[in-house]
Amino acid sequence: MTAHRPDSISSFAVSRRDALMMTTAGLTLAALGTSSHAQSGVTPAEARALAKEAYIWGYPIVDTYRINYDYFVNSGHPEFKATWNNLAHNTRLYTPDDKTIQTINSDTLYSFIGANLRDEPIVITVPAVAKERYYGCSLFDIWGTCYDTFGTRATGNDAGNFMIVGPGGWKGEPPRGIKKIYVTETTIGMPTFRTQLFNSDDVENVKKVQAGYKVQPLSAYLKQPATSAAAAIDFPKIDKELVKTNFFEYLDFALQFAPAGPEERVIREKLARIGVGPGKTFDFKDLPLEHKLEIGLGMKDGDEKVEKYLAGGQKDVNGWKIGSLFGDRLFYSGDWLKRAAAAKGGIYGNDAVEAVYPMTKKLASGEPLDGSKNNYTLTFLADQFPPVNAFWSVTMYDGKTQLLIENPINRYLINSPMLPGMKKNPDGSLTLYIQNKSPGADRESNWLPAPNGDIYLVMRLYWPKTEAPSILPPGNGTWKPPAIALVV
Repeated sequence: MTAHRPDSISSFAVSRRDALMMTTAGLTLAALGTSSHAQSGVTPAEARALAKEAYIWGYPIVDTYRINYDYFVNSGHPEFKATWNNLAHNTRLYTPDDKTIQTINSDTLYSFIGANLRDEPIVITVPAVAKERYYGCSLFDIWGTCYDTFGTRATGNDAGNFMIVGPGGWKGEPPRGIKKIYVTETTIGMPTFRTQLFNSDDVENVKKVQAGYKVQPLSAYLKQPATSAAAAIDFPKIDKELVKTNFFEYLDFALQFAPAGPEERVIREKLARIGVGPGKTFDFKDLPLEHKLEIGLGMKDGDEKVEKYLAGGQKDVNGWKIGSLFGDRLFYSGDWLKRAAAAKGGIYGNDAVEAVYPMTKKLASGEPLDGSKNNYTLTFLADQFPPVNAFWSVTMYDGKTQLLIENPINRYLINSPMLPGMKKNPDGSLTLYIQNKSPGADRESNWLPAPNGDIYLVMRLYWPKTEAPSILPPGNGTWKPPAIALVV
């Protein structure tokens, strides 16, 4: 889930001079240069407005490309997972050492597939999973949107073969043995397994489940010769610093994997006026000075609009922001601001029937949560624990980076599988102690360590119940998360 990341793409300077210093390559002489300005008719003010739109529209695919590069291209990166179309299993929970994906969970063991469907479909095979263990494979496209899911909630825990097909879909009858076919609208994506871990002694059991996951090209599944390979791709290096200076260059590159949907026609035509689109090769340095300034400011405008949406675009329930931010292309239906906010607030989130994510950086009063100044508590009444079919958690992140934080007990969340080891109050309620320093040995089992500064808390309800009490529909459900209390 991404807000307030000073070391990332979301950091934009406030001055016109600094806007110029952000050399956002990819906006071009061909579209905006001195000789073509008269033909394009784009004024500096229009360039700023279009850059704002381009940033909001393009933020998710650029950030997703950054993650894909670290995970599936850059073998020298400490978080590299595997080459394309191969499975990579995390055999430990995420920690503060993992910095590529913001707002990652530390509830489940992950398995990742960098799906490159340019050659042919892939087939994902899963084993039978014990009925008490939740797992889900979320199918993400290169925009970071979840176009479908299979697993415990959606398809059950029986063994099966699932086929992922690229743009254009599948013609004819499903191949033998295929339980379901999923069609993605982008040629690159990231199917992601989340496999429930009950406790630290359960790791070996989860590894056995992961060992049963398998991915292979359709030709290998059918025991046929491989199809002809698509042309090799030279994936340009990307990191958070390079994104600041080359945002539109990366946007142009990534768009080759994302054919335009019907609802994108208008925005793609508009942005072509400033040289945004796949296959462009432009030189930012040749732009007129005034255009450079306005384009940098337009990106800043876009970032601020996304932040504003995250702060006020969801329902406020006892200080928690609750909404339905995640879904497929039809879910967004051209709402690029919601899509950007979803990526910024928690990239690679599931749709609401699979998981709901209340988020907060503030008390119900609006006062920011700050572990350097205050201690807090969060109390679930005995009959008001999060209503789920799978499990729930509350995870602590640094409010600026949205990364997990180092702490003396290496605890990054509290979740329902931990309840047997926690202390309940005499009335059956459960109080979590949210603070930077230990609340004392007698309360440490219920301590959720906080950073020495800004706090970002994310609650996760996996497979939320639909009958009352329920958090569904998000923001208007009969169950409401309790307010965080300031310790005075």
